[in-house]
Parts: sequence; C-alpha cells; structure tokens
Amino acid sequence: MGLLYSLLIGGIAGWLAGKFMKGGGFGILLNIVIGIIGGIVGGWLLGDLLTGVIGDILTGAIGACVILFVAGLLKK
Repeated sequence: MGLLYSLLIGGIAGWLAGKFMKGGGFGILLNIVIGIIGGIVGGWLLGDLLTGVIGDILTGAIGACVILFVAGLLKK
C-alpha cells in the first residue's frame, strides 16, 4: 500500500509542479516521475514540517519544483 500511496502522491505533486513551473514541465509521465523524486527531495528540505496527505502533496510539489527549476537550468 505504501508504494501505491507514494505513486499517487508523487503523481499529483508532479502534476502540480508542472502547472506551477510554467514552461518547466516535461510532459505528464516525466512530471509524475519528477514528483515522486520531488517527494524525497521535499522531505529532505522540509523534514516533518508539513503532515498529512495535503502536507505530503505540498512537500512533493515543492521538491518537484526545485527539481524542475534545476532541470530547466540544465536544459538551456
């Protein structure tokens, strides 16, 4: 169940990050992957600052935005 939860939360977070970072998206599938990785990065950056499902989504979205920002810099 934990893997399914992580995939679902990561997918939502990646989609949100793609919407938030205009021009920073890489398509829905890659944004979902970035959202999953963003959850790890966001958890490292924010620790346990945000809790619950909404907190998990926001943490993943923040981490995914950081990844999309860095990827956008490298893409140029």
